[in-house]
Amino acid sequence: MQVPRVPVVVHLGGPGDLAGAARSRIFRPPLPPAPYPPRPMHTTPETTDSVRDREIAEEQSHLDTVYRRLEEKLAEAEYILEDAAKRVQVGTPGALAERDAQVYRAGAHLQRLNSEFEDFLFGRIDLQQADAPEEHGIPSQTPMDPADPAVAETLHVGRLGVLDAEYGPLVIDWRAPAAAPFYRSTPLEPGRVIRRRVIRSRGRKVIGVEDDLLRPDLTPTLDGRELAVVGDGALMASLGRARSHTMRDIVSSIQKEQDEVIRAAAAGATLVTGGPGTGKTAVALHRAAFLLYQDRRRYAGGILVVSPTPLLVSYTEGVLPSLGEEGQVAIRAVGSLVDGIEAERYDTPETARIKGSGRMVQLLRRAARAALELNAPTELRVFARGESLRLDAGRLKALRATVVGGGGTPLNLLRPRARRLLLDALWQDLTRHLPKPTTHSEREQRQDEREAFDEYVSDESAFLDFLDAWWAPVTPRRVLATLRHPRHTNRIARRAVTPEEARLLAASWRHLDARGGGALSAHDVALVDELQVLLGEPARPKVREVDAVDMLSGLDELTTYAERSYGRRERVPVERTEYAHVIVDEAQDLTPMQWRMIGRRARMATWTIVGDPAQSSWPFPQEAQSAMDEVLAGKPRRRHTLTVNYRNPAEIAEVAAKVLALAAPGTPSPSAVRSTGVVPRFAAVREAGAEAFGRAARVELERLLGEVDGTVAVVVPMDRRAEAAGWAEGLGDRVVALGSLEAKGLEYDATVVADPTGIAGESEAGLRVLYVALTRATQRLTVLSGPDDLPDADGVPALLHG
Repeated sequence: MQVPRVPVVVHLGGPGDLAGAARSRIFRPPLPPAPYPPRPMHTTPETTDSVRDREIAEEQSHLDTVYRRLEEKLAEAEYILEDAAKRVQVGTPGALAERDAQVYRAGAHLQRLNSEFEDFLFGRIDLQQADAPEEHGIPSQTPMDPADPAVAETLHVGRLGVLDAEYGPLVIDWRAPAAAPFYRSTPLEPGRVIRRRVIRSRGRKVIGVEDDLLRPDLTPTLDGRELAVVGDGALMASLGRARSHTMRDIVSSIQKEQDEVIRAAAAGATLVTGGPGTGKTAVALHRAAFLLYQDRRRYAGGILVVSPTPLLVSYTEGVLPSLGEEGQVAIRAVGSLVDGIEAERYDTPETARIKGSGRMVQLLRRAARAALELNAPTELRVFARGESLRLDAGRLKALRATVVGGGGTPLNLLRPRARRLLLDALWQDLTRHLPKPTTHSEREQRQDEREAFDEYVSDESAFLDFLDAWWAPVTPRRVLATLRHPRHTNRIARRAVTPEEARLLAASWRHLDARGGGALSAHDVALVDELQVLLGEPARPKVREVDAVDMLSGLDELTTYAERSYGRRERVPVERTEYAHVIVDEAQDLTPMQWRMIGRRARMATWTIVGDPAQSSWPFPQEAQSAMDEVLAGKPRRRHTLTVNYRNPAEIAEVAAKVLALAAPGTPSPSAVRSTGVVPRFAAVREAGAEAFGRAARVELERLLGEVDGTVAVVVPMDRRAEAAGWAEGLGDRVVALGSLEAKGLEYDATVVADPTGIAGESEAGLRVLYVALTRATQRLTVLSGPDDLPDADGVPALLHG
């Protein structure tokens, strides 16, 4: 069957069109053929099951309609894509551009429609009649009559917007203004929302619904029948689900204060603080999806999400595809922001403190110049016009100082200037005994002689070899390699760092080879980025051959998408160096040097910065704050605070709060929304030795595996990571061993925090790091103490006493 050539009308664009569609038609899901009596106030289990089954069947009918419409749109998109690709005989660049644009649009639709979504349609809101027509394109959220129990409008919310053949909304994109009441309405401020429903599905089958009745003072009706309310509440149902090793989106359970952050204006900087479990990371990722939906053209420059660790990147990388967004958002660990480098080492807390300090800028400037001078020749001797010309060490030193001057030009880019000044000095030596030209013809002759001299000397191997050695290209890694020698590091580090700090720095780079080859830490990556600015890339001749026809017609650019789509041309992807919006997750851990690195990628960007000072592993927050202020200079700021802990049950939050009181006195704990009745377990290993401790840890891990259905983590001091990996060996994929700094941002069904005193004593910020470790569990927590923890008779270590 030939598909008619009609525009693709599945809505995947900005909020304005969908908001209008949502107002244009009230969609009510089809009702079963037989009428149902009103739901009684007191129901038996059998009646409750019957109502649940009826409501599931109702939502299944609507979901079937949605998927039928999606299949129609898939067929239309495929037809348009194939039709456009076949039209290769085009006569003008304009026609080719039109073809390419059509292929791009159809291909983008097809990619999104073909995506496999869990819970494609996940929400529904039943609304009262509005008191006024739309305003500024957004429906009114005030009911005409607050006491009217009738449902006047029903809207379904999903991951992508879908319109029916009459342009009415079958599904509203979760980012559209019309969907905001699904997230913003509460029993205290319900607006027009009477009932909010979360729909759970597996594939194309609805498996459950959970309702929140936001107007319990009414007996609401839909088409003359009492509105059913099923389940114990959507939020509680979502919190009880087992965790895996990847983050799920929270698109169906976003709460009001989270939604306010997600939909906040993008201009300037949005600063978000919140304690453990408040959803900071999830909110940041959903905000990226919302910004792209709201203004895709503005953010075509890309959105960068900076995470503290590669583990958190792996944990979160599936969230944006599940929200319908791929391609425009780059999620990078802070140790992966420099192309070609992945941080593979951890610095000791003492070394990290030095490398992260702003004092490193001064040290690196000196180190870069010292690397340029290292092993440089101290004499230049060339023969020209029958004379031996020589520049000694003193003159070369003066020339180098002149080349560098007081400007900020990167050292590698100064090589042409160095070449010119060397030739000037040699020419002065050659002509020092000659009289100055006085007439125009004499000056022209002298200029011709100078040009001939420069051309001759520039081709001499002695001069070229000298220039290559005297102003050799320097790489950031080579600079770090020079700092692996304590004596050299101490010499150039005067007034920047102390001799002991210089020794620690040198020790951290001792494993590098002469070219700087070897593994680097996340703190090293920020130093490499700083050095790239100080050094610059050496100028290289352009070698690309350009076809004259392409230059005149511009066809190379016009055919980019179609040719890439159909494999006619392969292009090497180029990493962005600047972004339109930057989202910083766990910002409290960033060092001043890391702030400088991120700031270079956001010179014209807007910002979203989320973090919690109480969880900071950086011991000098004021220095980091100053670095952040410098990066954000002149940008307006909006502040939001997330106050509700959705991760930890109250029993675990209570234990963590005791450490918080020590780590950050006066800082309020986020309020836990649930209680499980299961108190954390405290276990003590009173026998000395790593072997006894390991046996006890494994027993706890095995016990927790039997108590929860999801993931289990053991969190230890950073220097015990290898040891902890042995404890978990053979226990299966559900168990993971983490160092204390690796646990940031992650969550597990159950957690064993082993050696809490060791974690607390790792650094000046150790208590804050322990606070992080104690707040990773969603269901069960075990604290395993050793002999050094001085536990009481119940196994509770001293620092966790009430």
